[in-house]
Amino acid sequence: MPKFQKHIFICTNQREPGSARGSCTERAKGDLQKLFKAAIAERDLKGRVRANQSGCLDQCEHGPTVVVYPEAVWYGRVQPEDVSEIVESHILNGLPVARLMLRDECINTVSCEHKRPRE
Repeated sequence: MPKFQKHIFICTNQREPGSARGSCTERAKGDLQKLFKAAIAERDLKGRVRANQSGCLDQCEHGPTVVVYPEAVWYGRVQPEDVSEIVESHILNGLPVARLMLRDECINTVSCEHKRPRE
């Protein structure tokens, strides 16, 4: 089987209710991974693009979080209505969706404007 051209990881982590960091799954208001899989199938990309659930991507404050490889483009606050745009623009046409992209300064950092100080 040939390698996937693109791989989409969708955080499906669930934290305890009331967690200070929140939970990507509860914020998604739907099953993002199933929506990505459906969008991939509709565009005949199955076998070339893979959409996987992932555990915590440690970007909880930006959730729901999605990352696309091999480009390592991180998206934050992804909602069900954003899925088609990501697939059309980024996956099919190579143009990441700028309005959803996380800035490098916010990925894997102790603080950014989205993160509350840890107590």
